[in-house]
Amino acid sequence: MTTFDDREKAFEAKYEHDEQLKFKVNSRRNKLLGLWAAGLLGKTGADAEAYAKEVVMADFEKPGDSDVIDKLMKDLAAAGKPMEDHTIRKHSQLLADEAKKQIMAEVR
Repeated sequence: MTTFDDREKAFEAKYEHDEQLKFKVNSRRNKLLGLWAAGLLGKTGADAEAYAKEVVMADFEKPGDSDVIDKLMKDLAAAGKPMEDHTIRKHSQLLADEAKKQIMAEVR
């Protein structure tokens, strides 16, 4: 095997690893976001965990974060606690940082 082949395989392995980490961080962020919103909705315990799972699953509806943001906005508005998307997005970014810290701590 040539050096080029070795480099190519290493690059592919790193890319796959990075994509897996990105997926885990996004899923963790969505769970944290779901738990945050559950608290605003008055959900606790198993209900909060179930709601957080719904938020994680909502991310698979379409590419990007808009599906998660739309779900949270709709659910919060239905509960009489409307929130603008930029507020949710800002909180999402804060939780993304926390999610990354958590995932990186688990990887080590």
